[in-house]
Amino acid sequence: MRHDRKAKSLFLSITLALTALLAAPPLSARAEPQVVRLSPDHYTGTWLEIARRPMWLTDGCVAGYTTYRPGLTERRVMVEDGCRMGTPKGELKTIRGIGTLQDAETTRAKLKVRYAFLISMDYWVLYKSPDRSWFISADPEMKNLWIYARHVPSRQQLAKMTAKAAELGYDVRQLEFPEQ
Repeated sequence: MRHDRKAKSLFLSITLALTALLAAPPLSARAEPQVVRLSPDHYTGTWLEIARRPMWLTDGCVAGYTTYRPGLTERRVMVEDGCRMGTPKGELKTIRGIGTLQDAETTRAKLKVRYAFLISMDYWVLYKSPDRSWFISADPEMKNLWIYARHVPSRQQLAKMTAKAAELGYDVRQLEFPEQ
């Protein structure tokens, strides 16, 4: 009798563990970050790069920006990314690419940009401020994150931007705030 209880208990434990394991999403599956709906005018004009995750492409870059211009079709966006080397008055470095809206019929928030040298980046807009003066974008894996604004923010605005990035689930300790 005692042996049967142990066997039943063990069977029940194994069954519950297997059920939980099978019901759980695979470890490689990550929830995609939620994007926001954008109006077509989002991809016009110049946005200043306020914060970013450090990466080799931006080593030494300050006073970064992205300028968007309409492309040949509704789904295309011409992109110029630039920065100054070392100081805001340093040598200007730019790279141009062609962006394709991956979700042009819905949110217009998922932009894939193809640059020279076979470099390709995904930029998903996760938040846009109610006054449309700043936004947060990230790659789909939330490894890289950028905060852009139309103007250099005050300390108070910067704190609000950083808090919003943290609220979206990003580890803001990884961010750098290049000089403007």
